[in-house]
Amino acid sequence: MSKTQPVELHSAGPLAELVNAPGDLLDLTLDQLRTLVVVRRMGTALSAARRLGREQSSVQKQLNTMNDIAQRLIGESFVIKQGRGQDVLFTPTGESLVELAEATLDSWLTSTHSARRRLGSTVTVGTTEFTIRFVGEIWPRLQDDFERREIELKVVHVRTRDFWEKLDSQQVDLVCGSFATRLGELPALDYDFIEWHREGVALLTNLSTRELPSKPVSAAKLPSLPLLAPTAGLLAEFLRRWFGPDYRNKLSIIAEIDALYYGLGLLDSRLLHGCLLTTSQVARAAVEGRLPGGHDLRAIPLANDLEPPLELVTGVFGRRNERQHYAPEHPVNLLWKEFKAAAPEQTTTSVKT
Repeated sequence: MSKTQPVELHSAGPLAELVNAPGDLLDLTLDQLRTLVVVRRMGTALSAARRLGREQSSVQKQLNTMNDIAQRLIGESFVIKQGRGQDVLFTPTGESLVELAEATLDSWLTSTHSARRRLGSTVTVGTTEFTIRFVGEIWPRLQDDFERREIELKVVHVRTRDFWEKLDSQQVDLVCGSFATRLGELPALDYDFIEWHREGVALLTNLSTRELPSKPVSAAKLPSLPLLAPTAGLLAEFLRRWFGPDYRNKLSIIAEIDALYYGLGLLDSRLLHGCLLTTSQVARAAVEGRLPGGHDLRAIPLANDLEPPLELVTGVFGRRNERQHYAPEHPVNLLWKEFKAAAPEQTTTSVKT
């Protein structure tokens, strides 16, 4: 009786392709792919290094390494370095890899966030600098339970202009923030929402009462005032809806600012004389001395003749119907329950556009 010798089979198929994948391909890391994507978006290795918080030499070394791998695997580099100060040139192969890398990284992040939310071991709440107090109000009632269950609460800063993207991309579980809507209307958003409060906008000014009397500023008067206007965000949205997309050409804008405290500093230092568009609550806080840089400023309301009539709605946002898939004791549901109990307006909506 003869012995049967083991036969090593090298059948073709997906598993065989994975097992026999080129070593150079396996040497590519997610970090290198991220660097390639950031360089593509930022244009230069220097800009990408600044965005990543690294040295330019580190980014350039990764690009060189990936180019060497690409030459061995494909015969074409991913990127071509241009002259000093010029954007990196991506080859067709490089462009294809960037597209693949973005999809790969997005898939990994989405899967990681999904697993984290399902397990409930970590919950992330995004807030603006003016809504972080919402979390502060409810945290004492949840802290002991979260610590006992070893649940990590992360609170991250998000700009108003970015929080929809953060919520949609599942980088945060809930957001405390604001949006603009017509006066008295319910939020027309495809999110679960707990309303906290509503307010209008106002002007903070260092102009004298002779230059600007302490009475509501009309729609006809506003374009003639020297204005410190936001570069983006909610208040810019107010101006766009009142004066159209080319509002910068219709208003007397003396400075564009991207941070409230910078605008307050300009007025407080008297480097500029004019009016800063802000929310009613911020204007009141500045005049009452509760904000840095609000010395000797006056708060001037806007008249009710601006069209359309708008107000700012602030509250807590969650992805529509997502909480229904979690158990009642899931941290996202616990947070939502406490936010709802603490909300002054006691209004919860889930309205789709």
